Amino acid sequence: MSKEINSADLLSLCRRRGFIWPSFELYGGVAGMFDYGPLGSNMRNNIVEIWRDIYRGREGFIEIDSETVNPREVFKASGHVDEFADLITYCEECESAFRADHLVKEFFNNPDVLSQKELDEAFVKFGVKCPECGGKLGPVEEFNLMFKTSIGPGSSRVGYLRPETAQGIFVNYPNLYRYNREKLPLGVIQTGRGYRNEIAPRQGMIRMREFNMMEVELFVDPEDKGWVRFPDIENDPITLVPNTGTEALTMTVGEAVKNGIIANKVLAYFVYTTQQLLTRLGIDPKRLRFRQHLRDEMAHYAMDCWDAEVLLSYGWIEVTGVADRGCWDLSRHAEFSGTELTHFKKFDEPKEMEIDKIKAKHKALGPKFKERAKAIAEMMETRTPMDIKEGKLYLNLDGEEIILDDGFFEVVRVREKVSGERVVPHVIEPSHGLDRIFYSVLEHSFEHDEKEDYTVLKLLPEVAPIKVGIFPLMEKDGLDTFAMDIYRKVHSPRMEAYYDGSGTIGKRYARMDEVGTPWCITVDYESVEGPNKNTVTIRDRDTTAQKRIPVDSVPDVLRSMLYGRPFDDL
Repeated sequence: MSKEINSADLLSLCRRRGFIWPSFELYGGVAGMFDYGPLGSNMRNNIVEIWRDIYRGREGFIEIDSETVNPREVFKASGHVDEFADLITYCEECESAFRADHLVKEFFNNPDVLSQKELDEAFVKFGVKCPECGGKLGPVEEFNLMFKTSIGPGSSRVGYLRPETAQGIFVNYPNLYRYNREKLPLGVIQTGRGYRNEIAPRQGMIRMREFNMMEVELFVDPEDKGWVRFPDIENDPITLVPNTGTEALTMTVGEAVKNGIIANKVLAYFVYTTQQLLTRLGIDPKRLRFRQHLRDEMAHYAMDCWDAEVLLSYGWIEVTGVADRGCWDLSRHAEFSGTELTHFKKFDEPKEMEIDKIKAKHKALGPKFKERAKAIAEMMETRTPMDIKEGKLYLNLDGEEIILDDGFFEVVRVREKVSGERVVPHVIEPSHGLDRIFYSVLEHSFEHDEKEDYTVLKLLPEVAPIKVGIFPLMEKDGLDTFAMDIYRKVHSPRMEAYYDGSGTIGKRYARMDEVGTPWCITVDYESVEGPNKNTVTIRDRDTTAQKRIPVDSVPDVLRSMLYGRPFDDL
């Protein structure tokens, strides 16, 4: 079968068979928006459950579900209000909008790190014109990608649709920390919708305005660079593209840490966990690599980041980012909310220590802030001298930023016996783009025989939206009743079955092969009479081999194959 993939052919199949449909097609559609059909919903849910099996099952992380609309303060603290933007240009003639860096891809290896000025200069140097009409491009500008809305009647409070699910985890840190009995590490997962007002979404499901995410936030002690299960995987191979300019390197996970390519064992473990997830879903290991972000490419919150990239018909596409976010998020939300977001790290034995503390000057605060003085003083004294920036302390009280100079506070040294110290946890974040993973799995499983005009999706059984097709040879003589009885016994959310009694058996096999169904069971006349009574034929999608098995064994046989039993062992 042909290995050449035409994305248009695959998207056509997805649309025709009910994997995905363009949203709002009755009204002309909206670029970058898709709906999941029945098969797509099943397959997407299977992917999520495999992800949960790894992070909730194996790793023991906890799961939450937070709001998709957030007040402006959340994204001001996270940096998204100021930093979450792409560079845009408009055609001066037809007024079409374009993401500026995409127009110079053929001239630069990494155009998304170019500044506004550099892009303007590149348009002139390389004679870049409007792709739509050939007109002159206007100046490059910043365009914030968040969808803005109002919370409540009128515009009393500004909100945004979340561009990531992560902030819902960070702002719930105090609740999660208490739930975890104030212990680290603390792993939290969340899946749900994110929203980015993409300038010019193209490439099907690769760039969407409303998309699904599977995010993991692992809070760790900043001094703890190990991970308990690291020895289990340290000798396993992984392909890395470091930001040093070298070509892709294949080495063990342990070698990557030892050689300083991946900074620590925690980050390395979850980079490799991402590889385990993607290959378990059906991504071809030979078309998977992890590329380290360049320093000037790094997100505003990241200390380090590795992208899982999958080779598709579009080229190498990022499907997951595994970032070391350091203490950025909790530090920022502590600063903007005035709430302490730390971990109390106990000493083995209490220590008498000299420590510096911020002490409020109440006589100065009272006349200036009146009835708010007490609350401001209490907030000040929860901070540490590390929070003082250029002689000033920045507080956020009920959404208002308050800037205090040293006329309102002093730093005093005291000697205390302490049982521990407070540290701001660091965060390791594997952030998975569910829609991109969904599409990548489809493309890596897609095979089409041009000569026979025959398509097979070689989806792995636990990913496939339908596990088994149930067919009566003929819909008469009791064969249909026999087949329907099998369908009712095996069909469940875990073992999705599909009854089909129309057309030839060959056409029914073809329909199931095209949507990735791994097995088909046929009830024929031998099933109801003769020496093979109460047996059925089971067919394997990938080999087209067939075997007869007792009808009573069908549920157990299917279950065992779903968990990895080879067809040849039947």
